[in-house]
Amino acid sequence: MFTSLLIANRGEIACRVIKTAKRMGIRTIAVYSDADKDALHVKMADEAVYIGGSAARDSYLSIDKIVTACELTHAEAVHPGYGFLSENPLFAAALEKAGIIFVGPPVKAIEAMGDKITSKKLAAEAGVSTVPGHMGLIADVAEAVHISNQIGYPVMIKASAGGGGKGMRIAWNDFEAREGFERSKSEAASSFGDDRIFIEKFVTEPRHIEIQLIGDQHGNVLWLNERECSIQRRNQKVIEEAPSPFLDAKTRKAMGEQAVALAKAVGYFSAGTVEFIVDKERKFYFLEMNTRLQVEHPVTELITGLDLVELMLRVAAGEKMPLKQKDVPLNGWAIESRLYAEDPVRGFLPSTGRLTRYHPPAESRDAEHAIRNDTGVYEGGEISTWYDPMIAKLCAWAPTRPAAVAAMQEALDQFEVEGVGNNIAFLSAVMAQERFREGRLTTGYIVEEFPDGFAGVTLDAVGLTHLAALACCSAYALDTRSHAGAETRRSVLIGGHRWDFAVRADKIEYWLTDGQGKKLLVETGWKPGMTLAIARVDGELHHVRIDRVTGGFRLRWRGADVVARVLLPAVADLMGLMPVKLPPDLSRFLLCPMPGQIVRIDIEEGDIVEAGQPLAIVEAMKMENVLKAERRARVSKLRVKPGSVLAVDEVIMEFEAV
Repeated sequence: MFTSLLIANRGEIACRVIKTAKRMGIRTIAVYSDADKDALHVKMADEAVYIGGSAARDSYLSIDKIVTACELTHAEAVHPGYGFLSENPLFAAALEKAGIIFVGPPVKAIEAMGDKITSKKLAAEAGVSTVPGHMGLIADVAEAVHISNQIGYPVMIKASAGGGGKGMRIAWNDFEAREGFERSKSEAASSFGDDRIFIEKFVTEPRHIEIQLIGDQHGNVLWLNERECSIQRRNQKVIEEAPSPFLDAKTRKAMGEQAVALAKAVGYFSAGTVEFIVDKERKFYFLEMNTRLQVEHPVTELITGLDLVELMLRVAAGEKMPLKQKDVPLNGWAIESRLYAEDPVRGFLPSTGRLTRYHPPAESRDAEHAIRNDTGVYEGGEISTWYDPMIAKLCAWAPTRPAAVAAMQEALDQFEVEGVGNNIAFLSAVMAQERFREGRLTTGYIVEEFPDGFAGVTLDAVGLTHLAALACCSAYALDTRSHAGAETRRSVLIGGHRWDFAVRADKIEYWLTDGQGKKLLVETGWKPGMTLAIARVDGELHHVRIDRVTGGFRLRWRGADVVARVLLPAVADLMGLMPVKLPPDLSRFLLCPMPGQIVRIDIEEGDIVEAGQPLAIVEAMKMENVLKAERRARVSKLRVKPGSVLAVDEVIMEFEAV
């Protein structure tokens, strides 16, 4: 086994690799860019090397700089993580030439499987079921539209060297094929330095299910069960679980054996994943092979008890696999929720800024449940525009799927993130949906369940009453010195709802009586200054994030985000007489929906635009976002130029009626 390891990556995956390497007694070396000089992975490693500017092309994508860092630190091996150079055969070859061990598959396997066109041809030759499509390269927009019509809509337009949802678009007609081809080509060039595009049939009602592989350099390849990754937005996974609630043992075995056959056909070793699209009849089709560790690998580790990073390191050192196929466990159920710095209410647009509060739930493991949090950030750290907006990967394990979902719900309730927009409320909302609980998933889940976008969660009457009661008790705790334990009366207003309570307390027990004489017992140790209230309301345990606001509290629980105003009843009576302040009319402006850079402006001052017409493209966190007109109007003024770097809600252009 080698004694030193350089991690050619950043963020949570770099931290994840460092943890295992340190446990194995291996010296760890981090690399970092300007944007990452204070990053968590830099603090965790035994040594760190500066490799260049914030843009990935100037640092994490520079093969020469990574190799030089290895030579400077005498690193014997390199773990590439995922993304960046992890599937770049030139990188693996450069390390090999320099006498440095690449913790991954052989160069030829990366070349064969890393190119999606070549990999599909090889998969078909290996007897793996493949999706119908055009496997040749596509020269221009006209050819893309022609091929799309030949295949038949809907089609998936994909970057040959793509991954992580970059360079992928679904097209349902000629217009979307043209736009999708241009955007996929541009994103592919920006993210991977390779703008080759291909097109394949888009399977309707698809499920995204993948097989985890691990192989050694002695010809042994195992499949480590499957993961379901169907819940996606913009082709990027959001929630994953293992095993799939859809597969039966027969299909699982068939997919696993085909995945192994493909790996053996290209002489594969190390960790890898074969991804399949599965239709409602459980017919499965090869999608692609990722020749690296996957983002969602923790759920496989939780159901198998295996450390995939450790296995990768041992395989890279030439060791044989320590188990056989019959020894691979499938124990319980695991779910992973990806916490992103993004705003679900604004179409999941990325958010940037400083993490003013970052308190994840405590990690734990016993026979009944486990909580794991893979992260690369810390309180006070910065979420920048330069890289992927992931904050953390929160995982929950339990013996059964319902228990795992319940554990995830509770963990999400406890996760405190402030300073940047985040998707915790959305993840909580999905966990509570009946369709998710029944396991009826497709890759179109988010669009199907939230066709008008995510607007938060509306609690039922019981949930709202419980939050109102907790707010009343919290206000009572704040006023303890003035009422000295005596019964007091308070009114709680949440939205258009009102509760009138009589409340008294003894230590952590609060007895409330509402206006109809119904009694509630609230048990909570919340004290002023706490940002998480743990409470039992009528025997039901709640973890509620709580912050003081003028006149009351902001309460966040199970995807709901409400403000509870706690007032004297006489004051509450007068609140109904207060005028409602209307929001300003911003319809004549195009505002930048996220921090980012203007890549292109498609119109000029004086142009008349129609509803749905592309106006500009904003690039943020490696994704290009097309901004379109909401209605017919004339462009009266352009406020910015291509190349401008904008803050959220900065004005891009102004309109006038026609």
